[in-house]
Amino acid sequence: MAADMRLARLRRWLMGDAPDDGLPARVLDTIRAQQDRSEIMVSVAQLLAIGFFATLYGAAPMAQGQIQPVTLAAAFDLVAGLLGIDLAHVGLAGLRDAADHVEFVFGVLGIYAVVTLLRLILALRRQLTPWMLYASAIIDMALLMAVIWSFHLKYAQTAAFYLKAPTFVYVFIFIALRALRFEARYVLFAGAMGALGWAILLLIVLSGHGGPPNVTHDYTEYLTSNATLIGAEVDKIVAVLLVTSILALAITRARRLLVRAVAERIAAQDLSRFLAPEVADRIRRSELRIAAGEGELRDVTILTTDLRAFSGLSATMAPDSVVKLLQDYQARVCPAIRAAGGSIDKYLGDGILSSFGAAQPSGTDAADALRAADAVAAAVAAWNAERTGQGLPPMRVGMALASGRVIFGAVGDGDRLEYTVIGDAVNRAAKLEKHTKAENVRALCDATTYDRAVSQGYAPPAVRERRAARQVDGVAAPVDLVIITP
Repeated sequence: MAADMRLARLRRWLMGDAPDDGLPARVLDTIRAQQDRSEIMVSVAQLLAIGFFATLYGAAPMAQGQIQPVTLAAAFDLVAGLLGIDLAHVGLAGLRDAADHVEFVFGVLGIYAVVTLLRLILALRRQLTPWMLYASAIIDMALLMAVIWSFHLKYAQTAAFYLKAPTFVYVFIFIALRALRFEARYVLFAGAMGALGWAILLLIVLSGHGGPPNVTHDYTEYLTSNATLIGAEVDKIVAVLLVTSILALAITRARRLLVRAVAERIAAQDLSRFLAPEVADRIRRSELRIAAGEGELRDVTILTTDLRAFSGLSATMAPDSVVKLLQDYQARVCPAIRAAGGSIDKYLGDGILSSFGAAQPSGTDAADALRAADAVAAAVAAWNAERTGQGLPPMRVGMALASGRVIFGAVGDGDRLEYTVIGDAVNRAAKLEKHTKAENVRALCDATTYDRAVSQGYAPPAVRERRAARQVDGVAAPVDLVIITP
């Protein structure tokens, strides 16, 4: 029973069915998308390598000592000899004769190019399955070993000759390519196939199918002749397995970091929806840990908006209708504010507090805020036109603006923080918004803010009415007002 469970876990791990630390599906989807891109990179790299080696092999002069050409038919002869079969008896004689017209290395490169191109097409279509990736690793190593095996025929030497071929090092390249996927199982499998392939080549030598193995224990003789030093070949296999194990361990650790990075990035993206983009960017770029009580002085303009008569209206509506109304309102107002450079500080039920020049200092905060107020008024007018067409009553939105120096920083108890603006301009904007009802207008600001906006480049769409020395509740001195929207 325990053995069956272990085998089941091994199967799930090999085939990618095992859970990945209980991660959300969207995190796993992001990681899989990264892996799919990695498979495309691997396929493209392999195609480029094929083109490079084909060009090099065809254009560059061969190493001195080559005696005879080798065709793909040699591979058929080797398999038939090892298995003791008659190719004519199994119906492969015709295929063997056709292969006899194809130069061995170019034939192998051609087969590899076809397989790699198919792999690239499947990768682009996101259709590569685990068994295909395992098959790809087998094909990689098999074709590499076939090329190495052909060297002793090409140079008319005994089979022990190919054991010294420097082409062996390409085993490590194929193993490293598997690492791009950030899954240790494919690295381990590729390494195992590389070690198995070299062991098979060694067994072919020892079997005598390629001539006398000339087994020796003399290292000098091994290096200077076609002798076989079994320990040296075992060292190569051990090196492949050790490098594979180290790389798999590194990939396992790297994958943990990748998973954590992806999860934190997605969490940050989700959290940024609860914060103004400017604030989220500020937090991401902060070199020090954000702490409560840290703040900076900023010259800003505050814009407050309020959905009129919302409390009474919500009392007569179903809860989902109330939320839908707020969503419609905020979906029209907030983009207009952000488009003008504003930062949404907080949602206050049916009210919105936004700031200009706080999260990102600006020399045009007042002008930007006035432009935002004009854009909000236009968005609300379009919204009301839609509502009227649907047989719904129009909504009134009150707005007010005020400028001044505020403190912009983090407040909270340490465990939960909030970036916000604190200062007289915030309070004055709130009081002015309430005062719009007394003035029977939809939007206004104090004359100081308006004149500052004009000096910063704001061009009003029309002449604005000014009302001097108005008494505003909560403000000690009379305030000169400018009516933005009657």
